[in-house]
Amino acid sequence: MNVPNDQGGLRARKKQRTRAALIDAGLDLFLAHGYEATSVDQIAAAVDVSARTFFRYFASKEDIALAKGTEFDELVLDALASRPAPDPPLEALRAAMLDALRESAADSGVQRFLVTQHLINKTPALLAGNLRRAAGAEGRLTAEIAKRQGLDPAEDMRPRVLVAAVCGALRIGLEATCADPSREPARMVELVEQAIDLATAGIPQRWGEDPRRW
Repeated sequence: MNVPNDQGGLRARKKQRTRAALIDAGLDLFLAHGYEATSVDQIAAAVDVSARTFFRYFASKEDIALAKGTEFDELVLDALASRPAPDPPLEALRAAMLDALRESAADSGVQRFLVTQHLINKTPALLAGNLRRAAGAEGRLTAEIAKRQGLDPAEDMRPRVLVAAVCGALRIGLEATCADPSREPARMVELVEQAIDLATAGIPQRWGEDPRRW
């Protein structure tokens, strides 16, 4: 009995491996030589592909530096979308954020994620791009919270305020983790959870009908 070749699946896996290899090579070069001193040609050469191939996967070397953050954004969005519909907004977003963080902490690449965050924080050329990435993710989270609550985020600020509080707490927790040279994954989860609870202490689980009050 002949088993048909899964050519589409093979191509997809090969593309995923090449993408991951470009990210790993780029981050290694950034950390070894600095972001500004590293070129696209150097990243491509480290993976033994052409610059043309590089641009099939990424628009710029900035995308390499921000890739881990983008992957984390998708984890949070997927986790939020998977939460039970009856969950109150704060409970749903808090759980989604911490679930995604725990999944990241269990991954072998978590140290690279934290080192990359540290690199972004100290590299002015990356800060603007990281802010754009974060703003885009916050917009999508806001839209999801608003949809779950049946609200129009243009008329009701509460979804946006909630998301801003939780994402701000995430940033502070990650910065605190990166400031510690050990960068322990378990400590990362602990610090972010603590920051979220501090940031949202005044936000009730259930919201009232008045958009001017929780």
